[in-house]
Amino acid sequence: MDLELRHLKTIRAIADAGSLTKAATALGLAQPALSTQLKRIERALGGELFERGRSGVRATALGEFVLARARIVLPAVTGLQEEAERFTRGWQDRRGFRLGGTHGPLLGGLVDRLAAAHPDKPVSTYTSWSEREIAAQVADARLDFALVGTCGASMPPENERLVWREVARDPVFVMLTTGHPLAGATEIDLADLAGEAWTDVPGDGCFGDCFTAACARAGFAPSSVYETDTASCVHLVQVGRAVGLCRATFPPTGGIVTRPLAGAPLYWRHLLGWHPETYAHDTAAEVLAHARAVHAAAAARSESYSAWLALPGAEVG
Repeated sequence: MDLELRHLKTIRAIADAGSLTKAATALGLAQPALSTQLKRIERALGGELFERGRSGVRATALGEFVLARARIVLPAVTGLQEEAERFTRGWQDRRGFRLGGTHGPLLGGLVDRLAAAHPDKPVSTYTSWSEREIAAQVADARLDFALVGTCGASMPPENERLVWREVARDPVFVMLTTGHPLAGATEIDLADLAGEAWTDVPGDGCFGDCFTAACARAGFAPSSVYETDTASCVHLVQVGRAVGLCRATFPPTGGIVTRPLAGAPLYWRHLLGWHPETYAHDTAAEVLAHARAVHAAAAARSESYSAWLALPGAEVG
């Protein structure tokens, strides 16, 4: 038998009461049951803890040794439990929002809105190019929310463990240098860009395959695709080295214009995910509302997106 805290409490109760009968009453046990329990404890510790007599019980040398340790251990454990409870209550009062994102345009806006709405709660972020990594961290409760995207109707990662809700869906636009011959067009046919090099941010979803398939339907294969960070994508477009792929909400940037592709052959779904059995579930509706508000504001700031939305039949998916 392994010694447990309840055994130490039993030993202390017997010593404090001075008799098995009084200790049994205090512990709410029958005296024979307490006697049996004491014998098991003594066998586990290797000797008698109390000498029985007419006047009650008295601790043996081994009993005094165990009692001395018990009077240190038991208050320490009680203190630990009380401090843990205080910590938990304090954390519940101030726990905030741990957000994971994939470098999309909405993460910064969501941080701003949550920090403004909850100035007393911390908001932290983790970014990665990998939608799967972000989703796995939410599924393992290391993050509260995943703000990621999927190409078209493809399923998000960790779909069986997480709840996913759509924030919005956007057509995929192209970024062109302001000096590009098609920079003034209202819409651009993908086939008209057949001779261009392309640039895009990396990811572990199916967007690359979807883009290649869209090009094939337009009658060409892309000559080269540079996968790099957002700043480098912008630079390659600004200097005329490549045409960029971007969300329709891409913010206005000097030296480039964004334009829709005719027929919206590619679209992107912004998704918010969380684990249904964590604290995040209680705040998910609010976070989703903030994310949708951030997207609406980003769309309103984009002249090219606003113009596309005003076109007859403009829709995605």
